[in-house]
Amino acid sequence: MVKSMTGFGRFENTVNDRKFTVEVKTVNHRFLDTSIKMPKKFGMFESRIRNIIKEYLERGKVDLYITYEDLAEADESIKYNSHIASQYMKHLNEMAEQFGLENDISVATLSRFPDVFTMEEQEVDENTIWEILETALRGALIELVDVREKEGEQLKRDILSKLDEMQKCVDYIEARSPEIIAEYKQKLTEKIADLLENNQIDDGRIAAEVTIYADKVCVDEELVRLNTHIKAMQDALLNDESVGRKLDFIAQEMNREANTTLSKSTDVAIADMGINLKTLIEKIREQIQNIE
Repeated sequence: MVKSMTGFGRFENTVNDRKFTVEVKTVNHRFLDTSIKMPKKFGMFESRIRNIIKEYLERGKVDLYITYEDLAEADESIKYNSHIASQYMKHLNEMAEQFGLENDISVATLSRFPDVFTMEEQEVDENTIWEILETALRGALIELVDVREKEGEQLKRDILSKLDEMQKCVDYIEARSPEIIAEYKQKLTEKIADLLENNQIDDGRIAAEVTIYADKVCVDEELVRLNTHIKAMQDALLNDESVGRKLDFIAQEMNREANTTLSKSTDVAIADMGINLKTLIEKIREQIQNIE
């Protein structure tokens, strides 16, 4: 299935007052480029997160945001550091004795000294946390892929429509090419007849000139390759694999053949069709840039 590289997904998962929210958005990129923003305490999960992303995505610039809430606020506790408090009191008593001052320190004052009391997080089972996070992560990625598939379907229909238009242009050039040879021969014969008046026309010379002209303007090979490329792109779009890179390569080849066809053209009608071909190919290339 054709997938767009642009999309957004979001999922929340709450278990036992622990809530993970995962948001993921993607845009165009030649490769899979992932940026993860999450609380530092969950850094040990980064490798697992990246591996799961690879299960769902093959290309695109990925921005992943993970937020965590402990709704019960039970994961933190206050720790009393008695050793540090003792050190403060020891030095305060020394100061009082040294300067002959009254040591009027109170418990409330001492408690406000740095590191006497600190907030400490309770140990939480890593597997339990990962299960909650993984569910949220996969939920967001599933929603993202669904969005990318829907947009990809629209891109596929649009490109297939443009390929049909390209085929009409190629068919017209194929039908028109023999006509311009015949028209050239007719014009050449009439021109020579006017110049020679009643003298006999050398049919062999005319045939030779027409052959040289036909060789210069012949685009049979280019049209054969264009037909092949159109069919290859249609088949690729109907394939279930990731086709973005393949489509881009085919479009480049199409553009090369269209350029050659246009450069050989001496006929206004064929030149117009060549320009139409190039315009359609450029539009297709723009769409392909957004396909995974």
